[in-house]
Amino acid sequence: MSVKITFVGGTREVGRASVLVRGEEKSVLLDYGVALDHEPGFPMHVRPRDIDAITLTHAHLDHSGAVPTFFVSRFIPVYATPVTFEIARILIEDFLGLSGHCLPYEYIDLESMMTYGKRMPYATSQRIGDVTLRLLNAGHIPGSAQALLDMEGRRILYTGDFNTAKTRLLDVADRDYGEVDGLIIESTYADEDHPKRWELEEMFISSVREVVESGGRVLIPAFSVGRAQEILCILQAHRIEWPIALDGMARRVSNVLLRYPSYLRSGLLSDALKRVTVVKGRRDRRRVAKTAKIIVSPAGMLKGGPVLYYAKRLAMDDHNAIFLVSFQIPGTPGRILQETGRMLIDGEEKRVRARVEHFDFSSHCGREHLHGVLKGVEGNPKVFVVHGAEGNCEKLATWACDELGLDAVAPKAGETYEL
Repeated sequence: MSVKITFVGGTREVGRASVLVRGEEKSVLLDYGVALDHEPGFPMHVRPRDIDAITLTHAHLDHSGAVPTFFVSRFIPVYATPVTFEIARILIEDFLGLSGHCLPYEYIDLESMMTYGKRMPYATSQRIGDVTLRLLNAGHIPGSAQALLDMEGRRILYTGDFNTAKTRLLDVADRDYGEVDGLIIESTYADEDHPKRWELEEMFISSVREVVESGGRVLIPAFSVGRAQEILCILQAHRIEWPIALDGMARRVSNVLLRYPSYLRSGLLSDALKRVTVVKGRRDRRRVAKTAKIIVSPAGMLKGGPVLYYAKRLAMDDHNAIFLVSFQIPGTPGRILQETGRMLIDGEEKRVRARVEHFDFSSHCGREHLHGVLKGVEGNPKVFVVHGAEGNCEKLATWACDELGLDAVAPKAGETYEL
């Protein structure tokens, strides 16, 4: 008996992650996300009747955004952590609100997905026929998981997005895998290392202090899930006492996380939120824009959201700063600001006077950590490298072959391999 692995999406690109794992009796779909370009892109079609279960590793739309399509015609159990379900609801609801006219599902299908969701804490096991599923902490965002499947006498690990560097918000990814026969690993940063986290924190806090002590204010565009909360934790850990404000979807996500303290590394977030001003409407926003010394707000790439309101008011004063703490996709307003110092204000592209800096607070493994995982994995597995753009999948697969002697490939969409 054998296991067949078909790569449905997320191959040699970042976005629309999805892998179909099939045994003799049961088939499990790992993630089913979207690519967020000008119009949403979807993985290859998978017939609902061909799968018995879906495992959702985390809530980000590039892993979760297409899952509701299966509930248009059928009800399939979806396995994920409780936190992932709650955050996925927030993100997919927002996604529907922004682009519902071109999505192949509706709110009712999202509700069906939530109804048929099977909440699994970390390190617990679930039987799906003759398959055993186990979820391990991925250290990427709150609730993120790696999926470990026991199927037909084979053990397959799917890392999803994961991080083996400790942050103020989360513990490191769990690497207690045991021996595995197949490893499906991300490669987002296969060609670069991230700065040491604590050194980066010191640089960030030093820059914040410098701006505020000189009479300026700091705007921090940040992703709503994970990054905004980590920045609040960093500010709290370093005892920053100036007025701090939090706006946008990050408010709802933070409220969810307060209900699941066991998925966080410490109580820093709870402590931070007790003293942060949470913006609840336009009146608050106008006041905060004048009084807060530090403002944390989505969207992290300046593509929309309340951050644009603050940027318009802070950007043209050289006492102020805009500190980018999220990855900036090429072509986004944040990336343009990072590279050129220019942004669109009142319909006109202008060179901002505020200080602009980028801090690499990544929630993915960098090159050194990816290499460390591959060196440490037990069982001499077949390695499949996914979730990487600009040749990163191929680079990591080649390194694993040449340096470690592993049988590693960077599959293409639609390819099937057998274990």
